[in-house]
Amino acid sequence: QVQLVESGGGLVQAGGSLRLSCAASKRTTTNNGMGWFRQAPGKEREFVGSISWNGSNKSYADSVKGRFTISRDRAQGTMYLQMNSLKPEDTAVYYCAAGRGAYASGEVKDYQYWGQGTQVTVSS
Repeated sequence: QVQLVESGGGLVQAGGSLRLSCAASKRTTTNNGMGWFRQAPGKEREFVGSISWNGSNKSYADSVKGRFTISRDRAQGTMYLQMNSLKPEDTAVYYCAAGRGAYASGEVKDYQYWGQGTQVTVSS
């Protein structure tokens, strides 16, 4: 059974930073693309960023480009999301996910395993 566990969420003021971590089952996710998604109350889950199996390809939602950076440590089976210049509209539950393939995808349907999520709240 694959487990993905997010951590690092919390309450931060607008303009602040947070770093999210996602600890994954190394054996299963080492050769898979991974991604971050978020879901705000009353809204659908939306793509934030993704990274290919070896970290060579990354993709970001337009709303976070230039502010968020995704990275991974394959040896440790961990993925990160560095979030800078946070805005109140970034408030959501953030989920990490492991993809079905090795590529970096922005589509929910391309991910097979999901974490439980971590809450990020940005106050104005």
